[in-house]
Amino acid sequence: MLNNWLKITVLALFLSACSSYKQNILFKSDQLTAPDPKKLELNSNRIIEIGDYLTLEVFTKNGEKIIDPDFQLANTNINSERLRPKLKYLVRNDGFVKAPMVGEVELQGKTLHEAEEILQKEYEKFYKNSFVNINFLNKRVIVLGSAGGQVIPLENENTTLVEVIALSGGIDNYGKGHNIRILRDNAAFVVDLTTIEGYQSGNIMMEPGDVVYIEPVRRPFSEFIRENGQVISIFTSLVSLVAVLISVR
Repeated sequence: MLNNWLKITVLALFLSACSSYKQNILFKSDQLTAPDPKKLELNSNRIIEIGDYLTLEVFTKNGEKIIDPDFQLANTNINSERLRPKLKYLVRNDGFVKAPMVGEVELQGKTLHEAEEILQKEYEKFYKNSFVNINFLNKRVIVLGSAGGQVIPLENENTTLVEVIALSGGIDNYGKGHNIRILRDNAAFVVDLTTIEGYQSGNIMMEPGDVVYIEPVRRPFSEFIRENGQVISIFTSLVSLVAVLISVR
């Protein structure tokens, strides 16, 4: 009788562990396919969108200060560079950015190069031979799963999946290299990096807002034991007590 009861209890614990395991897996789907790199080819020039944050630097003399070929400006501008605030400029819902001196400028839908040309013309009203440099501040990819939760900035416009994974710390012994899911807008893909063929077809360019999920290798029973250690300890004590009482009889 006692043996049967113990078997039923162990089975219940195992099923509970499996249930806990399944709850910890994200983005489950039976319809995921490998990405088609040809269909996902990106324009190397990202477009400025509503909600983007931009950095803006304006120089005179066609940007001579940036390269300073004769090293004549380095010493004289150290303190002024330290005092200059590092500002970010929001692309508002109407597509405009409020820039110093020139005021409202519409930049939505423009590439960085196009935006720089527009602002250079605006600043020509104040400075001769102006030079403008713009960069994104908030283009990023989210990495979840075995690597934890990380937000990886897309500093390079041609950042690949493998680069993003490397920046997040790589795939350790707790990650499934054959089950990497990419969520992009309304589409989802699965990538297998354990084979050369999978790498060649799956190492796609990342887009801002992509979610990369590296499914973790889970150990259901050991995780259940760790998460419910106190309950199991009490249960074990009760079983031992019952066994002693039965043996006394």
